[in-house]
Amino acid sequence: MLNHTETPATTGAATFARLESEVRSYCRSFPTVFKKAQNATLTDIEGREYIDFLAGCASLNYGHNDPDMKSALVDYIMSDGVTHGLDMFTEAKEAFLISFSERILKPRGMDHRMMFQGPTGANAVEAALKLARKATGRENVIAFTNGYHGVTTGALAATGNGSQRAGSRSQLTGVTRMAYDGFHGEGVDSAQMLDDMLGDTSSGIDAPAAILLECIQGEGGLNVASKEFLQRLSAIAKKHGALLIIDDIQAGCGRSGDFFAFEFAGIEPDIITMAKSLSGFGLPMSMVLVKPEYDVFTPAEHNGTFRGNNHAFVTARAALEKFWADDAFAKDIRRKADYLNQRLGAIAESYGFRVKGRGMMRGIDTGSGDKAAEICAAAFERGLVIETAGSSDEIVKVLAPLTISDETFARGLDIVAEAFETVLRAPARVAAE
Repeated sequence: MLNHTETPATTGAATFARLESEVRSYCRSFPTVFKKAQNATLTDIEGREYIDFLAGCASLNYGHNDPDMKSALVDYIMSDGVTHGLDMFTEAKEAFLISFSERILKPRGMDHRMMFQGPTGANAVEAALKLARKATGRENVIAFTNGYHGVTTGALAATGNGSQRAGSRSQLTGVTRMAYDGFHGEGVDSAQMLDDMLGDTSSGIDAPAAILLECIQGEGGLNVASKEFLQRLSAIAKKHGALLIIDDIQAGCGRSGDFFAFEFAGIEPDIITMAKSLSGFGLPMSMVLVKPEYDVFTPAEHNGTFRGNNHAFVTARAALEKFWADDAFAKDIRRKADYLNQRLGAIAESYGFRVKGRGMMRGIDTGSGDKAAEICAAAFERGLVIETAGSSDEIVKVLAPLTISDETFARGLDIVAEAFETVLRAPARVAAE
């Protein structure tokens, strides 16, 4: 994440600086007050438009204010539909359960049950870890370098980022960190290292309840797990009696090119965590998918006051019916992903950088957090909201809405190219002159 010195551009921004906690983050990179949004366009209070390549950090895969979801939600509210339902049966929840089962689970041969808890991704991770530990009777969890799973205590224990871990003054325990695919470079088999460690009773690693990972590490730097790595981990989990948990919170709901980021590997995780774009509309909603044999919580053993956000159920169902009734949307995502890779590849090649990521979750590794921050700031000056990622914030990361028009997408990538040119070429031109 960028961490510029905050310089509010409007009186409204100054209000936030005066009244809001210092923990605020994204607003420091984008010092204006936004008023409205439509698909991939944000508009501030002065009427200036910005192309959105952040999309709520992948919480808005379907863009801002999709008209069909908005209409479904407005109709539901106007009919006095239940807003807050705890985990009681409601018409809105039933409709979502049926739609998700019919459109997502059954076509993929999955019989996972849906569990709702608090409405954030971290809530889903906490529930998944707790469930895996109860189901196996074990405590230890294998997590990976550069992984990001949230900042609540259990999820933070599995998160690798040093600055975020430093924010906790409690002991972050119950997790053994292993190397993610490619962490040690080419020629080092991280999966085999894990298998060897788990197979040796003197390795010092306790038998794990679960192996937890992202298929694409979003905040960790757009590191991508290969098909082979994921398949090996699935086999290793079974071999050693651990559950495989896939954190699909940022990479899910189409961001990878498929609904789930693990589909291309042909594996079936025991537990899957989802949030961010699950509601489709940016409303808080998270879910844990769990194979029936591991659905072992007793009633209310794990819960959350806002696990019954019926407005989110309404928009989530509308998203499924609009975008996942067939494979047309997924095909269009892959087309745009190919275009994104080509455009970023051309920019990266000009400066000796490399493109990282998969699907519509890609970025350019600049090798420097300061450099990436300058590039993102230059892009914002030109009307583009874009952020960084990576252990040192060295990646300029594109998370455009999957529904972005081709014209807007091209213009946004033009701005990315202009920002790179401004930051990396301008000093050379001055020196030459």
